[in-house]
Amino acid sequence: MIEVHHLENSRSQRILWLLEELGLEYKVVVYKRDPVTNFAPDTLKTIHPLGKSPVIRDGSQVVIESGAILEFLVRVHGGGRLAPAATDADYWRYVQLLHYAEGSGMLPFMLRLYAGRVGDGAAPILPRILSQIELHLGFLDSELAGRDYFVGDSLTAADVNLSFVLQIARRLHGLEKYSNLVRFLARVEARPAYKRALERGGPYAY
Repeated sequence: MIEVHHLENSRSQRILWLLEELGLEYKVVVYKRDPVTNFAPDTLKTIHPLGKSPVIRDGSQVVIESGAILEFLVRVHGGGRLAPAATDADYWRYVQLLHYAEGSGMLPFMLRLYAGRVGDGAAPILPRILSQIELHLGFLDSELAGRDYFVGDSLTAADVNLSFVLQIARRLHGLEKYSNLVRFLARVEARPAYKRALERGGPYAY
């Protein structure tokens, strides 16, 4: 059975969601954040030396990194679901957006999070961070123009991966200016599989 090493309030929530969408059986191993530092506990290093979440174990195979985990689950267990075929016209759009989520999309929001912790010391770089946030949100909003999902006409793993970026954006910056993104989050968060994943993963702040 697939094990998901799940850190509360983290990227691993979307792994649970994908598993629910695929209807796969899985076990959740829950880790709590340190109440002072908000870091993951050292016990996460027993599954992988980086001590980061998400991590899955499927038999003897341990997989790290959200995009790699989503690709692994779709390719190995998906049966053609939640991803276009490699011969599909939308395939490379799918690949780009799947990896954009962590490759480029999360960076300005991580910088915004750390700048908030630094306080006034971050003032010189804050305008640049905010301009990058606006750039990326504008890009994503335009990519959803006239469509319900980022790739094709139905949910894919790219939507699952991008969802966390948008949830972080909603919390740290606000999405009021980006109506397509607001509608997208409302659409995916209403999915039964998304709600089941929240029940399995426990409290979720985003």
